[in-house]
Amino acid sequence: MAKRIDVSGLSAYYGSHKAIDDISMTVEPRSVTAFIGPSGCGKSTFLRTLNRMHEVTPGGRVEGKVLLDGDDLYASGIDPVNVRRTVGMVFQRPNPFPTMSIFDNVAAGLRLNGSYKKAELNEIVEKSLKGANLWNEVKDRLNKPGSGLSGGQQQRLCIARAIAVEPQVLLMDEPCSALDPISTLAIEDLIGELKERFTIVIVTHNMQQAARVSDRTAFFNLAAVGQPGKLIEIDETERIFSNPSVQATEDYISGRFG
Repeated sequence: MAKRIDVSGLSAYYGSHKAIDDISMTVEPRSVTAFIGPSGCGKSTFLRTLNRMHEVTPGGRVEGKVLLDGDDLYASGIDPVNVRRTVGMVFQRPNPFPTMSIFDNVAAGLRLNGSYKKAELNEIVEKSLKGANLWNEVKDRLNKPGSGLSGGQQQRLCIARAIAVEPQVLLMDEPCSALDPISTLAIEDLIGELKERFTIVIVTHNMQQAARVSDRTAFFNLAAVGQPGKLIEIDETERIFSNPSVQATEDYISGRFG
Protein backbone atom coordinates (compact mmCIF):
# COMPACT_ATOMS: atom_id res chain seq x y z
CA MET A 1 0.00 0.00 0.00
CA ALA A 2 2.67 2.53 1.04
CA LYS A 3 4.47 4.15 -1.90
CA ARG A 4 7.81 5.80 -2.52
CA ILE A 5 7.97 9.51 -3.34
CA ASP A 6 10.69 10.89 -5.63
CA VAL A 7 10.86 14.67 -6.03
CA SER A 8 13.22 16.29 -8.53
CA GLY A 9 13.87 19.95 -9.28
CA LEU A 10 10.66 21.13 -7.66
CA SER A 11 9.93 24.85 -7.35
CA ALA A 12 6.60 26.31 -6.23
CA TYR A 13 5.16 29.74 -6.88
CA TYR A 14 2.40 32.01 -5.61
CA GLY A 15 1.87 34.20 -8.67
CA SER A 16 5.29 35.63 -9.54
CA HIS A 17 6.72 34.92 -6.05
CA LYS A 18 8.87 31.81 -5.84
CA ALA A 19 8.18 30.17 -2.47
CA ILE A 20 10.53 27.17 -2.71
CA ASP A 21 13.40 26.55 -5.10
CA ASP A 22 14.76 23.42 -6.79
CA ILE A 23 13.98 20.78 -4.17
CA SER A 24 14.89 17.16 -4.75
CA MET A 25 14.45 14.28 -2.30
CA THR A 26 13.27 10.70 -1.91
CA VAL A 27 10.79 9.57 0.74
CA GLU A 28 10.87 5.83 1.36
CA PRO A 29 7.67 3.80 1.83
CA ARG A 30 6.62 2.76 5.35
CA SER A 31 8.72 5.45 6.96
CA VAL A 32 8.25 8.81 8.68
CA THR A 33 10.04 11.82 7.20
CA ALA A 34 9.97 15.07 9.20
CA PHE A 35 10.41 18.57 7.76
CA ILE A 36 11.97 21.12 10.13
CA GLY A 37 13.13 24.71 9.70
CA PRO A 38 12.26 28.30 10.65
CA SER A 39 8.86 29.81 9.92
CA GLY A 40 8.37 30.90 6.33
CA CYS A 41 11.00 28.60 4.82
CA GLY A 42 8.50 26.68 2.67
CA LYS A 43 8.00 23.43 4.61
CA SER A 44 4.20 23.49 4.42
CA THR A 45 4.23 24.77 0.84
CA PHE A 46 6.43 21.85 -0.19
CA LEU A 47 4.21 19.41 1.72
CA ARG A 48 1.17 20.70 -0.17
CA THR A 49 2.88 20.14 -3.53
CA LEU A 50 3.06 16.42 -2.73
CA ASN A 51 -0.72 16.02 -3.18
CA ARG A 52 -1.38 19.03 -5.45
CA MET A 53 -3.05 21.06 -2.71
CA HIS A 54 -0.70 23.93 -3.50
CA GLU A 55 -2.48 24.65 -6.77
CA VAL A 56 -5.78 25.16 -4.91
CA THR A 57 -4.34 28.53 -3.79
CA PRO A 58 -4.98 31.26 -6.42
CA GLY A 59 -1.80 31.72 -8.43
CA GLY A 60 -0.27 28.54 -7.08
CA ARG A 61 1.81 26.53 -9.55
CA VAL A 62 4.84 24.25 -9.59
CA GLU A 63 7.78 23.34 -11.78
CA GLY A 64 9.57 20.00 -11.49
CA LYS A 65 8.42 16.46 -10.85
CA VAL A 66 6.77 14.50 -8.06
CA LEU A 67 6.76 10.76 -8.73
CA LEU A 68 4.73 8.25 -6.72
CA ASP A 69 6.21 4.81 -7.41
CA GLY A 70 7.34 6.22 -10.74
CA ASP A 71 4.04 7.88 -11.73
CA ASP A 72 4.25 11.65 -12.26
CA LEU A 73 1.53 13.32 -10.17
CA TYR A 74 1.73 16.43 -12.36
CA ALA A 75 1.59 14.69 -15.74
CA SER A 76 -1.06 15.90 -18.15
CA GLY A 77 -4.34 14.08 -17.76
CA ILE A 78 -3.80 13.28 -14.06
CA ASP A 79 -6.88 14.21 -11.98
CA PRO A 80 -5.82 16.18 -8.85
CA VAL A 81 -8.80 14.76 -6.95
CA ASN A 82 -7.50 11.22 -7.51
CA VAL A 83 -4.05 12.36 -6.37
CA ARG A 84 -5.55 13.60 -3.09
CA ARG A 85 -7.29 10.27 -2.54
CA THR A 86 -3.93 8.53 -2.89
CA VAL A 87 -2.00 11.13 -0.88
CA GLY A 88 -4.12 12.07 2.13
CA MET A 89 -3.59 15.10 4.36
CA VAL A 90 -4.11 16.01 8.01
CA PHE A 91 -4.02 19.73 8.75
CA GLN A 92 -2.61 21.85 11.55
CA ARG A 93 -5.91 22.38 13.34
CA PRO A 94 -8.47 19.60 13.68
CA ASN A 95 -11.18 20.21 11.08
CA PRO A 96 -14.02 17.72 11.51
CA PHE A 97 -17.15 18.60 9.56
CA PRO A 98 -19.10 20.45 12.28
CA THR A 99 -22.61 19.38 11.26
CA MET A 100 -21.71 15.71 10.82
CA SER A 101 -21.69 12.91 13.35
CA ILE A 102 -18.51 11.05 14.25
CA PHE A 103 -19.61 8.20 11.98
CA ASP A 104 -20.43 10.48 9.06
CA ASN A 105 -17.12 12.33 9.40
CA VAL A 106 -15.20 9.12 8.86
CA ALA A 107 -17.54 7.94 6.10
CA ALA A 108 -17.60 11.26 4.20
CA GLY A 109 -14.76 10.45 1.79
CA LEU A 110 -16.08 6.96 1.18
CA ARG A 111 -19.50 8.29 0.20
CA LEU A 112 -17.92 10.77 -2.20
CA ASN A 113 -15.83 8.07 -3.85
CA GLY A 114 -18.54 5.48 -4.41
CA SER A 115 -21.56 3.63 -3.13
CA TYR A 116 -21.19 1.31 -0.16
CA LYS A 117 -23.64 -0.93 1.61
CA LYS A 118 -24.40 -0.02 5.20
CA ALA A 119 -22.55 -3.08 6.50
CA GLU A 120 -19.48 -2.15 4.44
CA LEU A 121 -19.51 1.41 5.77
CA ASN A 122 -19.88 0.17 9.33
CA GLU A 123 -16.89 -2.12 8.91
CA ILE A 124 -14.63 0.52 7.33
CA VAL A 125 -15.60 3.21 9.85
CA GLU A 126 -14.86 0.88 12.76
CA LYS A 127 -11.55 -0.22 11.20
CA SER A 128 -10.52 3.41 10.59
CA LEU A 129 -11.41 4.55 14.10
CA LYS A 130 -9.48 1.61 15.51
CA GLY A 131 -6.58 2.51 13.21
CA ALA A 132 -6.65 6.03 14.67
CA ASN A 133 -6.80 4.69 18.25
CA LEU A 134 -10.17 6.34 18.77
CA TRP A 135 -12.70 3.52 18.59
CA ASN A 136 -12.88 2.69 22.29
CA GLU A 137 -13.48 6.34 23.16
CA VAL A 138 -16.32 6.95 20.69
CA LYS A 139 -17.92 3.58 19.87
CA ASP A 140 -20.95 4.35 22.05
CA ARG A 141 -21.56 7.82 20.58
CA LEU A 142 -20.96 7.48 16.86
CA ASN A 143 -24.08 9.51 16.10
CA LYS A 144 -22.91 12.48 18.21
CA PRO A 145 -21.31 15.49 16.48
CA GLY A 146 -17.60 15.18 15.80
CA SER A 147 -17.18 18.77 16.93
CA GLY A 148 -18.11 17.69 20.46
CA LEU A 149 -14.86 15.75 20.90
CA SER A 150 -11.75 17.15 22.58
CA GLY A 151 -9.04 18.69 20.41
CA GLY A 152 -6.89 15.57 20.50
CA GLN A 153 -9.85 13.34 19.72
CA GLN A 154 -10.88 15.61 16.84
CA GLN A 155 -7.40 15.33 15.32
CA ARG A 156 -7.52 11.53 15.60
CA LEU A 157 -10.99 11.68 14.00
CA CYS A 158 -9.47 13.60 11.09
CA ILE A 159 -6.75 10.95 10.81
CA ALA A 160 -9.46 8.24 10.78
CA ARG A 161 -11.26 10.17 8.01
CA ALA A 162 -8.02 10.40 6.02
CA ILE A 163 -7.11 6.70 6.28
CA ALA A 164 -10.68 5.47 5.62
CA VAL A 165 -10.20 5.94 1.86
CA GLU A 166 -7.00 3.83 1.99
CA PRO A 167 -4.39 6.35 0.80
CA GLN A 168 -0.82 5.25 0.14
CA VAL A 169 0.75 8.38 1.64
CA LEU A 170 -0.29 10.47 4.63
CA LEU A 171 0.84 14.11 4.89
CA MET A 172 0.63 15.82 8.29
CA ASP A 173 1.04 19.60 8.58
CA GLU A 174 1.97 20.31 12.21
CA PRO A 175 -0.72 17.90 13.47
CA CYS A 176 0.07 18.48 17.16
CA SER A 177 0.65 22.25 17.26
CA ALA A 178 -2.82 22.98 18.67
CA LEU A 179 -2.88 20.04 21.11
CA ASP A 180 -1.99 19.54 24.78
CA PRO A 181 0.98 17.30 25.73
CA ILE A 182 -1.14 14.20 26.44
CA SER A 183 -2.97 14.48 23.10
CA THR A 184 0.35 15.12 21.38
CA LEU A 185 1.76 11.90 22.83
CA ALA A 186 -1.30 9.99 21.57
CA ILE A 187 -0.77 11.35 18.03
CA GLU A 188 2.96 10.55 18.13
CA ASP A 189 2.26 6.98 19.24
CA LEU A 190 -0.30 6.71 16.43
CA ILE A 191 2.22 7.92 13.84
CA GLY A 192 4.54 5.10 14.89
CA GLU A 193 1.76 2.58 14.27
CA LEU A 194 0.55 4.09 10.99
CA LYS A 195 3.98 3.96 9.35
CA GLU A 196 3.59 0.18 9.17
CA ARG A 197 0.90 0.81 6.53
CA PHE A 198 1.58 4.24 5.07
CA THR A 199 4.35 6.52 3.90
CA ILE A 200 4.18 9.46 6.32
CA VAL A 201 5.54 13.00 5.89
CA ILE A 202 5.18 15.44 8.79
CA VAL A 203 5.91 19.15 9.14
CA THR A 204 6.79 20.13 12.70
CA HIS A 205 8.22 23.15 14.53
CA ASN A 206 8.99 20.86 17.46
CA MET A 207 12.47 19.46 16.93
CA GLN A 208 12.09 17.05 19.83
CA GLN A 209 9.01 15.67 18.11
CA ALA A 210 10.92 15.22 14.87
CA ALA A 211 13.62 13.34 16.77
CA ARG A 212 11.03 11.13 18.47
CA VAL A 213 8.81 10.12 15.56
CA SER A 214 10.80 10.31 12.32
CA ASP A 215 13.20 7.99 10.52
CA ARG A 216 14.58 10.76 8.30
CA THR A 217 14.61 14.53 8.78
CA ALA A 218 14.83 17.28 6.17
CA PHE A 219 16.01 20.77 7.17
CA PHE A 220 14.68 23.71 5.16
CA ASN A 221 15.92 27.30 5.32
CA LEU A 222 15.92 30.53 3.33
CA ALA A 223 18.80 32.89 2.63
CA ALA A 224 16.83 36.03 3.59
CA VAL A 225 13.29 37.25 4.07
CA GLY A 226 11.54 37.26 0.69
CA GLN A 227 13.90 34.67 -0.77
CA PRO A 228 12.60 31.19 -1.69
CA GLY A 229 12.98 28.34 0.76
CA LYS A 230 15.51 25.63 0.00
CA LEU A 231 16.19 22.12 1.17
CA ILE A 232 19.50 22.37 3.03
CA GLU A 233 19.96 18.77 4.11
CA ILE A 234 18.09 15.47 4.46
CA ASP A 235 19.46 12.43 6.25
CA GLU A 236 18.72 9.82 8.87
CA THR A 237 17.17 11.58 11.87
CA GLU A 238 19.83 10.36 14.28
CA ARG A 239 22.57 11.78 12.08
CA ILE A 240 20.78 15.11 11.53
CA PHE A 241 20.49 15.65 15.27
CA SER A 242 23.92 14.33 16.24
CA ASN A 243 26.26 15.04 13.35
CA PRO A 244 24.69 17.07 10.51
CA SER A 245 26.71 17.66 7.35
CA VAL A 246 25.83 21.35 6.99
CA GLN A 247 26.75 24.03 9.52
CA ALA A 248 23.39 25.80 9.10
CA THR A 249 21.59 22.63 10.18
CA GLU A 250 23.68 22.42 13.35
CA ASP A 251 23.12 26.12 14.04
CA TYR A 252 19.33 25.69 13.78
CA ILE A 253 19.17 22.53 15.86
CA SER A 254 21.39 24.05 18.56
CA GLY A 255 19.18 27.15 18.76
CA ARG A 256 21.58 29.68 17.28
CA PHE A 257 18.75 30.91 15.03
CA GLY A 258 15.15 30.12 14.13
